[in-house]
Amino acid sequence: MSEMSKKTSIGRFGKDGWGVIIYCAAMFWFYVGMVNDGSNITAPAFAKLKGLDYSLVLSMGTIAGLVGFLFFILFGQINLKIGARKTSAICMVLAGISYIGVGSSKTLTMYAVCLCIVTGSVMSGGYISGGTLVAKWFPKKKGIVMGYTTMGHNLASAFYVPIIAFLVNALGLQKGVMVPSLGVMLLGIIGLLMIKDTPQEKNLYPDNVTKEEYEENYFVGDDEDHTGGWTTQKLLAERELWLSAITTGVFQLVTVGVMTQLVVRNMQLGFTQVQAISIMTILATIGVFGSWAFGFIDNKYSTKSSMLLFAIWYIIALSLNVLETKWSIMISIFMIGMAIGGSANFTTSLPAAVFGRHGFEKVNSVIFPIQGIITSLNFLLSGASIRLTGSLRGVYVVFICVLFINIILIRITDEHKFNKDFHVENSDKLIKIS
Repeated sequence: MSEMSKKTSIGRFGKDGWGVIIYCAAMFWFYVGMVNDGSNITAPAFAKLKGLDYSLVLSMGTIAGLVGFLFFILFGQINLKIGARKTSAICMVLAGISYIGVGSSKTLTMYAVCLCIVTGSVMSGGYISGGTLVAKWFPKKKGIVMGYTTMGHNLASAFYVPIIAFLVNALGLQKGVMVPSLGVMLLGIIGLLMIKDTPQEKNLYPDNVTKEEYEENYFVGDDEDHTGGWTTQKLLAERELWLSAITTGVFQLVTVGVMTQLVVRNMQLGFTQVQAISIMTILATIGVFGSWAFGFIDNKYSTKSSMLLFAIWYIIALSLNVLETKWSIMISIFMIGMAIGGSANFTTSLPAAVFGRHGFEKVNSVIFPIQGIITSLNFLLSGASIRLTGSLRGVYVVFICVLFINIILIRITDEHKFNKDFHVENSDKLIKIS
């Protein structure tokens, strides 16, 4: 990419490009709100309404996360067949319908089934279809673009909970969930009507570059039926696929592990429950800047550089928390906030860097389910750590060790091994898939 493109790449995406970014950020907003943070309101409301134990209702979220793996495989294949635009629309509409089911459920079984569909569909829309859109529209700017789209995560943490709390308290659970349900379905319809799978369908070029720059610095050959020549077997036999899935999955594992236990951890450190919840909101706000900051570093230098810095930053943040002094805790809270904002950036950015936009639909259909499995292991890892050490402090120590291992894996990853655009720009010989 030219020097001028690099200087303007953090904001010069064009009207249609910004439309894709906002659309992807909105899908992330609904995902975090409906699946993660919003459960702080909907789960206890359902438990109270049906006279069930809250912990039992909350545990349905774990089941939904595991079942979501099957949805990731299914929607990965659908995304490959019909494209990201149509697939994301289907996911958003299905998420809205099933979220209505969550609020209208008569039994715990119905609640669990609806929650599984919500989780699988809205996550697939955001990560599988959204990730494909980012890779196709912004192959060389995907770092900063993911920095913008994942702001949707943090904005959901800051604003979705008070919104759904107000709606449920004012209207009841069944009617309260109708507003976000209709909102996410409307988002899917808007995406279907206004978003395109590739910039070429809008008579534009990737990264909003000119025709001349595209022809000079990008690979302009065929996409081989949206597979890039890849098969599932070839991908699973490729070292870089596993390195991309594991390293990005580990970051998500640590982040989900930290966030799901952060209120309890802060209460152990002496904060009241109200203070601990307030800290969550502060972290979400800080996370907005973290998303942008690590995306900026990714865009300016490289994805590997950004990931290595991110891992070191996270290790320092958790180490300061483990010290449990007044000042180390305060500093760690800020650093953790920045980290949770940047974590999700890499789920798309690294695979897009390694494999490029050609055949990314196929690559993502294989890599995201693996990332999901690794992320879900945080519950198992955290539970084992607590049993062995007797505290959440021990969990943080384990996370630090995992991050050190992740640094080694990141360093041995070939960042642009199959990225055709990168090799054209750098006049290297294209690596053929054998």
